[in-house]
Amino acid sequence: MKVTEYFEKAQGKTLISYEVLPPLKGGGMQAIFDTLDPLMEFKPPFVDVTYHREEFIYNIRPSGYYEKTAIRKRPGTVGICASIMHRYGVDAVPHLICGGFTKEDTENALIDLNFLNINNVLALRGDARKFDGKFIPEPDGHKYALDLVKQIKEMNQGKYLDTNIENGEKMDFCIGVAGYPEKHFEAPNMSSDLAFAKAKVDAGADYIVTQMFFDNQKYFEFVEECRKMGINVPIVPGLKPITKAYQLKSLPRLFYLDLPDELVGALEKAGSREAIREVGIEWCTTQSRELKARGVPCLHYYTMGDSETIRRVVEEVF
Repeated sequence: MKVTEYFEKAQGKTLISYEVLPPLKGGGMQAIFDTLDPLMEFKPPFVDVTYHREEFIYNIRPSGYYEKTAIRKRPGTVGICASIMHRYGVDAVPHLICGGFTKEDTENALIDLNFLNINNVLALRGDARKFDGKFIPEPDGHKYALDLVKQIKEMNQGKYLDTNIENGEKMDFCIGVAGYPEKHFEAPNMSSDLAFAKAKVDAGADYIVTQMFFDNQKYFEFVEECRKMGINVPIVPGLKPITKAYQLKSLPRLFYLDLPDELVGALEKAGSREAIREVGIEWCTTQSRELKARGVPCLHYYTMGDSETIRRVVEEVF
């Protein structure tokens, strides 16, 4: 079933969903099961699985020179989606990114997903590689998520890259995209970022999932501004509890977000690792309750492999 069909079927009831990361190369599916098993009693209709592009590493050669090598540290998104669907009987939403994909790679990936009866995707540009100063697409790849959405939409209409294909099978993908309550860091201002979001929706995106945030007012304002722009698709809030002291600095740096003064003060006063975790759980629980009370379509939790913390939040809210 499509993500948007779940929202319609819920008739205003707030649903729950999770996002998981593929294990590092060398790991197995048990890591995913260990994350999801304690959370499935809350009956999420779908689970997102992230996709990670290749990274460059530098290995020293016997000659003393360094060799540049591309590796993918977290492979297996499509296989993980199939395993989740088989084990739990829920839908899986693979992330599909621009980085590392040519247009033909994207087409073939969508064909594979269609064969597996996976009909939801989250279309993202993806991050720049670690040592690149900016995002660099593949030759004959997409530079923006907007272009990726357009290609998926064309495949939904049976249009393939090979124009000699007549009466090609029409796909039926429900397309999600990202939204940024505090603005994407590359956008010059919020107005332009909202215009980018509207362009993705106009091109065929069916719903939006937001970047994590810690101030609900910013989400509410984001939704209000989207509606003023004519963006009327469901907007799902993305949430993550803070559990460690270093996240006070790492989350704002990595995700370009602000932490509310009240949250920062409470975390700084926490005298132990466990106290910090309790503050983070309480804050995320309060966020979740308010969002649910306001009738958001779904609460989407970034698990980051920490099922115990997410479970503590969810059992208080649902």
